[in-house]
Amino acid sequence: MLADRAAIARVIPHTGNMCLLDGVLECDAQHIRCISSTHRNAENPMRSGAALLALCGIEYAAQAMAVHGAWDAKYEQKPRAGYLAALRDVTCHTMRLDNLDDDLVIEAEKMMGDAARVIYQFNIHAGTTRIMSGRATVVLDADKAGL
Repeated sequence: MLADRAAIARVIPHTGNMCLLDGVLECDAQHIRCISSTHRNAENPMRSGAALLALCGIEYAAQAMAVHGAWDAKYEQKPRAGYLAALRDVTCHTMRLDNLDDDLVIEAEKMMGDAARVIYQFNIHAGTTRIMSGRATVVLDADKAGL
């Protein structure tokens, strides 16, 4: 494993139970692959009642993208703010995450980007179960851009 939960928490804005990723399995300039077991945690802050809906996978993917962006920019601490600005072609293949026994594997691939925005393709699966896929646009430094 390239990074554990503590290393991830140093480069994303989320803390405590809201840091959803357990580790980084692979990472290069275009791609990151993370793992998480937090979908089974009864204290997961994204739960709605007893369920963790599959759409919450978007937050798992966003955190993987944030780690990738921080590492790509060579940050060793929390980087500038990024905001999820758009989602495209999001497909859910299951309704819930909390009832999956296998760990989530979250993959994100940087499709394009510049200093102001970046687009990632993401896929999430648990074992052989496909969970979700889609594309996300992240705007960087939105406060400075006046957005």
